[in-house]
Amino acid sequence: MGAWSSNTSEDLPPEALYLPSFISFEEEAALVGHLDGGEWNSELKRRVQHFGYRYDYRARAVTADAYLGALPDWLLRLGARLVVAGLADGTPDQVIANEYLPGQGISAHVECLPCFDDTIISISLLSRCEMVFRHRPDGAARAIILDPRSALVMTGAARYDWTHEIPARKSDHVDGRRIERSRRISLTFRKVVRKT
Repeated sequence: MGAWSSNTSEDLPPEALYLPSFISFEEEAALVGHLDGGEWNSELKRRVQHFGYRYDYRARAVTADAYLGALPDWLLRLGARLVVAGLADGTPDQVIANEYLPGQGISAHVECLPCFDDTIISISLLSRCEMVFRHRPDGAARAIILDPRSALVMTGAARYDWTHEIPARKSDHVDGRRIERSRRISLTFRKVVRKT
């Protein structure tokens, strides 16, 4: 599926919002520094870090014993900024960092429905990549290019009626050109609403 970097509202599912250049180059470098100074977990095909609460991939749940502690200050500040910008109703308390090397992706999914509230926000770092959305009732597809330092907000229909995925490949077609992927990190901000 082709995509382009000049995303339009028609490329997004209803009730999704794409914000290019949401953070600066300096903020991006600082976030990557914090993450690489921490401990990456390799239990999946990609490396991850959990903050606030650990998400149980097998159970697809946030369990009562999953609390890891308050978000670190550098994530709290970014979470508060999301609230001030009107993108989140309350400060997120759970963040997952996913690292994608060229050729890695994530299969189509909807964020755990009983676990997290109505707003999911993802911030992209380091490399651009294509994200594909599929409408659950009829399979209709849309795609956008997630540029470094951008934010993607999913609420309402985008949160519940559409899956999202990162195709596992080493390059994407952007503005008619093939662009090689490099290391990419996503930071996904969520608020836990139910623990099992």
